[in-house]
Amino acid sequence: MSAHKARRVIDQIRGRSYEETLMILELMPYRACYPIFKLIYSAASNASHNKGFNKADLIIFKAEVNKGTNMKKLKPQARGRSYLIKRPTCHITIVLKDINYYGNIEEYIRNLSKTSQHRVLLNPAF
Repeated sequence: MSAHKARRVIDQIRGRSYEETLMILELMPYRACYPIFKLIYSAASNASHNKGFNKADLIIFKAEVNKGTNMKKLKPQARGRSYLIKRPTCHITIVLKDINYYGNIEEYIRNLSKTSQHRVLLNPAF
């Protein structure tokens, strides 16, 4: 699917909760909804299994669509001619955020001393 068609769907779900997102994607009439539905469902399952997050607490923190390559195929035509078919692709990135997890980290940082806070906030891996 093209980046424009996927972006039309992604703009509707950015910043919403996981359950609300699945409900919206099921009811939207666009063909791009099903692959995005599978992507978000898979990302939530990975977050639940690998990190132990609760699916009810997940929100769509970041969602972006970037243009990919064009797949090119030749369609045979009459009299030995051929017609080029271009099929655009896109890269979809979804980042889920657990509301409770980040709330606990902010509380933890507030309880640290000032030097420890500075060290934690400067470390981007945290």
